[in-house]
Formats: sequence, structure tokens, C-alpha cells
Amino acid sequence: MDRSPRPRPHDSTAGRLAALAALLADETRASFCLALLDGRAWTAGELARYAGVAPSTASEHLGRLVAGGLLAEERQGRHRYVRLVDERAAHLVEELASRTMSGEPEPPRSLRAASVGSALARGRTCYDHLAGRLGIRITEAMTVRGLLRQDTGFALTEAGLEWFDALGISLDRSGRRPLVRGCLDWTERRPHLAGAAGAALCAHVLGVGWCERVGSGRAVRVTPTGLEALSETLGVAPASLAADGPAA
Repeated sequence: MDRSPRPRPHDSTAGRLAALAALLADETRASFCLALLDGRAWTAGELARYAGVAPSTASEHLGRLVAGGLLAEERQGRHRYVRLVDERAAHLVEELASRTMSGEPEPPRSLRAASVGSALARGRTCYDHLAGRLGIRITEAMTVRGLLRQDTGFALTEAGLEWFDALGISLDRSGRRPLVRGCLDWTERRPHLAGAAGAALCAHVLGVGWCERVGSGRAVRVTPTGLEALSETLGVAPASLAADGPAA
């Protein structure tokens, strides 16, 4: 009589979870995923240079991330591009990154690292929505003005929907993606606006010149036009978005 233990119903889920965790249990693969939080597609060569590894090493790691379902691959001519497969993958990476910031932040190793870190903390893209101090200030202002509710989870109010319409921002409510949700900000330790509305707002502020990207990374900064517009439309104090503005 066979007395060997039978597999538990959740064993297959546990195996898939372990496989997913293994994908990020490597510093090079983790750095690739963090870089791709800027929402853009990168070539294998760009990611190799970013992580400081050989192209062959990058290719091997990217193959694992694509096979594991975290990255999607696109080919254009001779170039191979990769990106995070969707917002859920980006949210997973950002959430895990926030978990690593529970203690005191590690001091920057160089002036350049300090500058990059400060720029990311002030404002950045988290996949396709705004994060950092900029994202938090906008989320807080929308909540104070009654455009966004956070008391029972994130939800746009009727006034919030009208605000998006007034700015000419079209909201996609036809897909499986939630209209709004909170995404824990790993530098501010508070949720910022994500979901379809967060993505549409991010695209708008970049498209009309309220914000602009800093270099080739995730950092964004508010332009003089943006400071005026955010003050007029949301009451965000320009000083709170300045490079040396208050952190809270």
C-alpha cells in the first residue's frame, strides 16, 4: 500500500511563487527590472551597460526574465528590445523595492549617486505613472480637493472625473486595468496614484510640457510651466516641488 504523502492542492502555486522569487533573486536581473520601471523599452546592450555586465551575461539573464513572464521581448530590425510585461509586473517590482527601504537608507557612495538619488526622490516615473515627491504631492492635492478618495481604497469622485475631462485627459475604462489604485512609494513611504488614471495623467504632464525627463533614466522634473499649472489646477505649492523643498 502506497503511504507516500499526496501533493497538497497549493503545491503548484508554491512552486510558481518560488520560481517567480528566483527570477529576482539575482542582483543583475533585479537591476534590469528596476531600470525598466521607467516604462520604456531598452535594448539588451543598454541594460548590459547599465548593470555593468557583459552582453552575453545580460542576454542570459534577459532570457530567464522573458521566459518567467516578467519581461516582454520585441524585435525591431537587428535590435532586441525588452520591457516589463505589464503594470502588474511593474507594481510587483516597485512594491518589493519599497520593502527594502524599511530601515535607514544606505549612504550614497559618490556625488553622482547622491544626485541621481535626489532626483529620483523628487520626481520619477513608476512604470507609466508619477512617483516620488511629485507623485505624492499630486495625489495629496487631489485628495484634499475632493477629486480622489483614499478612505476606502483609491477611487475617483465625480468631481475627479470632471477634472480629468476639463483637462482634456481621456480615461480608458474599458480594459481590465483598474481606473485608479494606490501604489506604495518606496521613497515617500505613502501611496501615489496609479492605474489607468495615473498613467493618463503622467502622459498628459509630459506631453504638454508640465514635466520633462531628466537624462535617460526615470527621473522627471517639473518645468516652470508645470509649477504654474499644478498651482492653478491643484493648489500645489511650487516650493514643495523645488529641489530643496520640504520632504513632508
